[in-house]
Order: sequence, then structure tokens, then C-alpha cells
Amino acid sequence: MADDRTILIIGASRGIGLGLAREFAQRGWKVFASERSEGDALHDAAEEHRPRIEIVTVDVTQPDSYEGLKGKFGEGALDAIIVNAGISGASHQSAGQASADEVAHVMMTNAFGPARLAHKLLPLVKDGGTLGLMTSRMGSIADSSGGYELYRTSKVAQNMLAKGIAEQQANPRGIAVRSLHPGWVQTDMGGPHAKITVEESAAGLADVIENAEGGYRFVDYSGEELPF
Repeated sequence: MADDRTILIIGASRGIGLGLAREFAQRGWKVFASERSEGDALHDAAEEHRPRIEIVTVDVTQPDSYEGLKGKFGEGALDAIIVNAGISGASHQSAGQASADEVAHVMMTNAFGPARLAHKLLPLVKDGGTLGLMTSRMGSIADSSGGYELYRTSKVAQNMLAKGIAEQQANPRGIAVRSLHPGWVQTDMGGPHAKITVEESAAGLADVIENAEGGYRFVDYSGEELPF
């Protein structure tokens, strides 16, 4: 079904981000999908869904790479932004072993980079639109079983930063902010034994974005509220 809704997906070159680009294009959205460097999968998707998918280049850790998007879109031009950027960090995942550089890298990529981008680009989202940040259930303090410390703490930080963006910038404009847990997905990070496919996760996440109304929520791909 044809639609005039527009979404910017940051981190769409593979995995869940690529699945989201395909899903929203199939639903009739105009999708601006970002990559850090050129890759075949996203370009194949753009060709398949032409003209629904347009590719832009963005690196969440490099502000210069997304400053130009302000001129491309203008204020209030987007119905939604999803920031899907993340790494697992050092293989040991131990707070006791982590170097300052390892901590800085995972925190900048998973928490402060996405938050900085959201701060900068939120004016591009129309009043009443939606901002989604891809997080993880592992970023829930209440639900934590410990372990995987670098990744967990970076997602806790991202969730806190997202809540702050909601309170300070988004709520006055009626913009919904969603911290999104995609589920355990069959991606490079999730592995082949994960419980759900990229397509299942992307469809659920798209439903969450399409149905979002104001305020901040930490939810999974089915829309279930998660403990903060």
C-alpha cells in the first residue's frame, strides 16, 4: 500500500537494520537507510525496493557524517528515526580486565554515539513522530543476571540517555521515544541458534514504531514492556 511516511534507519547495512529497511519499504514507507561503508546487501535491497529505499552514509561515532542530514531533510521532515548501532565489545566482556580504550569504544558506539546522534537529529522528526534506539534486554538493571559486563553496561547507559532525551526534548513535542529490544535474533551477533529470525524481529519492531504514541517506553519486538 502506498504511503507518504518517511523513516531514517541508522545502521542498516546488515542484520536487524537491513531487515527493518526491507520491512518498512514493504509497508510503503520511504526509507533512508544508512551504512558506514558500501556493502552489497543494502544496495541489493535498495535495488529490489527502488525507489522506496535510498542509501545514506553515517557513522554514529563521527558527528561530521550525520551533520549534513539536517540539510537533506529539514526540520520535521521525518516520521521516525531508528538508531540501530551496536557492538558487543571486547571478547572477554569483563569489567575487571577491560582497558580504558575498550570501555571507551563500546560506550561511544553503543550509548553516547547513538544519543548524540539522536540529540542532533531529533529536530528532523515531526511533532508526534517516533524515535527508536536499538538496545537489549541485557540493558535492564532489574532483569540482570550479571556477566557480559561491557555490553550490559553500555546498553544500560543508552537506556538512561534515551529516557533523558524523551524528558528533555521529545515529550514537549509529542514525540514517542522507544528503547527497542529486538529479541534473540539470528544475526552475526545473535548466532544461528537464536530463537527468532530477522524477519520476525523486524516485523514486530515495525509494528511498535507504527503504533507508538508519546512518552518513553522500554519494550521488546512484541511491544511487551521491559523492566528498566
